[in-house]
Amino acid sequence: MHAHHAFQITLSAGGTVGIRTAEGLVPGPAILIAPDVLHAIEPEGRIALLFVEPESRDGAGLHELLRGAPVARLPEMPGAAIELAGIWGRPPAGDAELARLGRRLLAAVLGPASGGPGVDPRIGRVLDRLTDGSEGEPTAAEAAAIACLSESRFSHLFVAQVGLPFRTFLLWRRLMRAVEQQARGKSLTEAAHAAGFADSAHFSRTFQRMFGLPAAALRLSPPEK
Repeated sequence: MHAHHAFQITLSAGGTVGIRTAEGLVPGPAILIAPDVLHAIEPEGRIALLFVEPESRDGAGLHELLRGAPVARLPEMPGAAIELAGIWGRPPAGDAELARLGRRLLAAVLGPASGGPGVDPRIGRVLDRLTDGSEGEPTAAEAAAIACLSESRFSHLFVAQVGLPFRTFLLWRRLMRAVEQQARGKSLTEAAHAAGFADSAHFSRTFQRMFGLPAAALRLSPPEK
């Protein structure tokens, strides 16, 4: 069982798959899981996982689809399993093809979803600061100042809007940066240090807790430029 701060779309690519939570097993072939929900994947055969940032526009659309539920079985998408099987074809799918496939599948899942009201602008300013390329991470007090709130009020609003305490969200962002560094060819240790982890062991423990498998098991493609 593991949990991470991303929407997860679990798709069968041949065979079957189910997602187990504290409430029981939800069968596939297509399952949507909310962020921060403790779950285990029970597959037979190949599967594909599509992760979506909760704070993105697409994340808002997925939030609307769940309607407050932690996990939901999605309508079947005819042809999805055939498309997914091409990932492991000969030659296997390239990076650009994988990105296009992911976007097509996400669009098929979202359909006419409205996208919801979005993030409170005060919290949005803090999220923008975290992704604007500035050096270093703001402290909770600095983030509260960006949001023009007291630290206590900021902490409560951040959890309500994002779903995680601010410090835990920073840990999630570091994890994503470390994965990106690995995809760019850095070693596990180099990626961990570049993302702000104390060492590779700290990165590995965090990854295992959030994704249910060791970071060393990944074979990553470089991100699109």
